Amino acid sequence: MSPGRPSNQNGDKDWENGSNASSPASIPEYTGPKLFKEPSFKSNKFIIHSALSRCCLAGRVNEGQKNKIIEEMEKSSANHFLILLRDNNCQFRAIYTLDGQSEELQRLCGVGPRAISCSAVEAIYKYSSDRKQFSALPSRTVSMSVDAFTIPAQLWQTKKQGTPKKAATPK
Repeated sequence: MSPGRPSNQNGDKDWENGSNASSPASIPEYTGPKLFKEPSFKSNKFIIHSALSRCCLAGRVNEGQKNKIIEEMEKSSANHFLILLRDNNCQFRAIYTLDGQSEELQRLCGVGPRAISCSAVEAIYKYSSDRKQFSALPSRTVSMSVDAFTIPAQLWQTKKQGTPKKAATPK
């Protein structure tokens, strides 16, 4: 580098002389299309629909329940849905929504707690469309890439044991 030159060959700032090879005034202002796009939350509605149709509620027997759930999903303004599974056998229980900002999952339809804290999630799963099955993820953090989850057994509401009714005595 010659002593009279203010910047190096790459156009980087020469810190000793305090100048740039290209000044802001020499760069014309960009007037073309906006290249930055605001981040949008991608919806997993299609993946959940596929999981319900091919894995969780497959067959004609479950068609009524599946259609009701899909209808509820279409009415919802949420972008991200999660399937609550009973246990690691992947038995369907409910659909929950995750808004990405709060730490709670809200039940949309099905059987399960009305709201579940993300910290109460026991295991998380990702649905594989090509294999038509859920795969357990090693993490316990609920994020936008999760499709299903399970909760600990103690969070399932059990039916209260009532007093046994007396059997009718024959006359």
